Amino acid sequence: MSWWPFGRKKEEQPPWLNAYLKEARKSIPGIRKIQQLSFVVLDTEATGFDPKKDELLSCGIIGIEEEKIKISSSKEWQFASEKSPGKSATIHGLIHPKNPIELKTFCQELLGNLRGSIIVGHHIGFDLDLLCKTFQPFGFNQFPNPKIDTMNLAVRLDFGPQVDWNRVRKEDYSLDALCEKFNIPKEDRHTAGGDAFLTAQLLLKLLKQAEKKGILTYQELFR
Repeated sequence: MSWWPFGRKKEEQPPWLNAYLKEARKSIPGIRKIQQLSFVVLDTEATGFDPKKDELLSCGIIGIEEEKIKISSSKEWQFASEKSPGKSATIHGLIHPKNPIELKTFCQELLGNLRGSIIVGHHIGFDLDLLCKTFQPFGFNQFPNPKIDTMNLAVRLDFGPQVDWNRVRKEDYSLDALCEKFNIPKEDRHTAGGDAFLTAQLLLKLLKQAEKKGILTYQELFR
């Protein structure tokens, strides 16, 4: 007779997940220059705005190396959902995707692209919470990669690291508002791939601002 949980054999994580976790957990030297860092900018679209209740409809990524956007690294995946689409799905145009990807294949492909990189996104917490929930069937519950939220970075550069968020007009730091501020054309807005590309351009603008303020290394970027 077994007594739960001690009598239950722990399920092993798949090799592709272990490979991702091994790379993602490697520490980055604090003195490494920002131009030497690898970034993967990520965006998701969902059936709504609550990652606990809503479902993933699409995910887009694009890489940055040596402070240059790697257009060839751009990828976008779409998914079928049984959940009734809300207003956001109508905006994204993802009610009936033509070539939905199988979840396990997507998980393997996405994590393979994220391995040793810094994950970047605008309101990245929403995207990662949604993906963690989506990947739960594979025993996945967190992204150990370093992370940058471009909204938070923009606020920090304007107000300093000890920002008083009560002084911040959050509408001034939406993706749309920041694209307008930095003269980034808002083409292909409200698609995962399009928004990832916009956020990648925004990140490069913010890193240039950071450089002018003396933020030159990984340690300084994350302090």
